[in-house]
Amino acid sequence: MRSPAAHLVRFLAVLCLASAISGGLSADTIYLKNGRKIIASHVTTENGQVSYETSAGRLSLPLTIVDRVVHDGVSTTPAAGSVADRAANLPIAPPNALAPTSREAADAAVRDNSIDVDLLSRLESEATSNPSPAALARVVAAETAAARFEISVGDFQRAGDHYNTGLRFDPNNVGLLLEAAYLHLRRSEYTAAADLLDHARAIDPDSAEVFKLMGWAYYGLNRVSDAVTQWKRAMELKPDEEIKHALEKAQRDAQEEAEYHEGETIHFRLKYNGAAAPDLAQEVLKTLESQYDEISNTLDYVPPEPIGVILYTNQTFMDITRAPSWSGALNDGRIRVPVEGLSSMTDELARVLRHELAHSFVSQKTGGRCPVWLQEGIAQYIEGKRSRTNAATLTASFERHMEISLLSYETSWMSLPSDAASVAYAWSLAVVESIVTVNGVDDLERILERIAAGSSAEDASRAVLREDYPELMLSTVQFLRKAYL
Repeated sequence: MRSPAAHLVRFLAVLCLASAISGGLSADTIYLKNGRKIIASHVTTENGQVSYETSAGRLSLPLTIVDRVVHDGVSTTPAAGSVADRAANLPIAPPNALAPTSREAADAAVRDNSIDVDLLSRLESEATSNPSPAALARVVAAETAAARFEISVGDFQRAGDHYNTGLRFDPNNVGLLLEAAYLHLRRSEYTAAADLLDHARAIDPDSAEVFKLMGWAYYGLNRVSDAVTQWKRAMELKPDEEIKHALEKAQRDAQEEAEYHEGETIHFRLKYNGAAAPDLAQEVLKTLESQYDEISNTLDYVPPEPIGVILYTNQTFMDITRAPSWSGALNDGRIRVPVEGLSSMTDELARVLRHELAHSFVSQKTGGRCPVWLQEGIAQYIEGKRSRTNAATLTASFERHMEISLLSYETSWMSLPSDAASVAYAWSLAVVESIVTVNGVDDLERILERIAAGSSAEDASRAVLREDYPELMLSTVQFLRKAYL
């Protein structure tokens, strides 16, 4: 998502003034996640914001940075995340866990945090020479346990190998097909997932889980109408809140894109509104292709499927994405860009495309686990932005203890007002720029790999850089002072 115009000085000054107020108001106290607190009155929570009265006037904070609010001694935790936020990135919930038909084999396959490869080999040999139901159940249970263990340590390739072995012995096991398909979805391997789910659907045509995951596979393949069909059937079989939100989003997309034109290259599938000139659509594809290899080399990753790209008019972009007014584009698995008024490629549009394409790479490389601040920092850095213009403001805010909390900026920024988003974007870029400049892009790749393997971003930073979040912020300020001040 593109950053808004910066208003850092005004926002930080107002927030600092509000934090300094200590009397003359009611007993309401807003506790922020970075440890600071604000004494205020008439505190309300609405539309992703915590609003309150101070002597500086009525102010607002993004809900994502608020830990709790105390009203006259009673503590409350504001509810976070609107329906639009929850549906924004189409989270993929795992299928119901497959219960092993042989608990003994499953328990024996993984012991003391390691896989007993000799046992697996022996069970495979037994099932090959004598494919009795009991022997098949043992090898499937053991391979499933091994796959789940590999997923837990982040080795998705080996996990896939174990699932494939299990399916070789029991190809019609629907639970095993679902688990293997889900793993492919996590890796953005939508075609492979769809193939497994097609087989599962033939075996169990009334499984809501199959239709649910098939919807995700089709959506990932940019086949939105097919995704709608699958999710409707899943809702008929078993209503589900997650599917409901995904279906609503997909239906908006399908209705809007029904009359869109299409274009395709080896790495991209493009749909564009009739208001976008065909020549512009071709230039967009050409520009994205030219950026693809460079970003792939930088992040050491190749997406397994073509990436969806949608070109909108400005108003349609806002109506479909439900994005905040300060956003200039959006990436929720597909790159969505408003291009109204453009007839040819511009430098600004090229930067937007590079920014959003970087999001696609990072999201797929980490299996959707990368926190927003790191996503946005990387996307801005790859876009070509640097922190020179914000260095003085950021270091000054750090000295006044008004820096952001990276932990509170890990999740959706969709509800942030423009000023708060400006702060978040500036710090995110500065942190990533510091990591790349001081430690190198290889360390950034290692952080992403650890996140993909299941580590939190802070744990990944601690392991690779030997810095937790507070230390990372401090080293970022030291970098800004040295590089720009």
